[in-house]
Amino acid sequence: MSEKTPVDFWFDPLCPWAWMTSRWVLEVEKVRDIEVRWHVMSLGVLNEDKLDQLPEQYREHMLPGGPSWWPVRVVIAAREKHGDEVVGPIYTALGTRFHNEGQGATREAIAGALEEVGLPAGLIDYADTDTYDTELRASHKEGIDKVGQEVGTPVIAVPGADGGQIAFFGPVVTPAPKGEEAAKLWDGTLMVASIPGFYEIKRTRTQGPIFD
Repeated sequence: MSEKTPVDFWFDPLCPWAWMTSRWVLEVEKVRDIEVRWHVMSLGVLNEDKLDQLPEQYREHMLPGGPSWWPVRVVIAAREKHGDEVVGPIYTALGTRFHNEGQGATREAIAGALEEVGLPAGLIDYADTDTYDTELRASHKEGIDKVGQEVGTPVIAVPGADGGQIAFFGPVVTPAPKGEEAAKLWDGTLMVASIPGFYEIKRTRTQGPIFD
């Protein structure tokens, strides 16, 4: 029996587009022989050197230790204390609350997600500390270094034919395709991303994310 192809996926729970892409990848997991490995990256880290370029309402949230840091700090603390296997479930619990249910990234939503997946309630205390910021930054750097500072979340990396990794940002898609549509997008994305010298394909975004 062949081993499943590992797919490394970097996300920030706050990003609705990463959330849509993550739901698509889980659909792909049903129809292609892949196994998703979840990693955190941080919009706070990504934007900390360009806070003066952000609209004021976003700048406050992105400040070091601000609300944009709470979910990723809790996820990285959960990983450090309970292992990699909790990252996917806690992401699903957080994302469902933040995006599908419209609760936003509140303390109450984070607490509810921890309870749902059976993690200690005390993990929410790490939202306010930099205890695992070194590990958070290392995880973020591992992902962003594969694609460059000009992109954001999500980042996906898969093994290439030459033994190295093929890594790319996105794809940005809504709603998340299912079944064979999910497989078609996966196959096409890998084909395009594997071409040496290929950098970007994009079209005008006409609607916001559609959450199922």
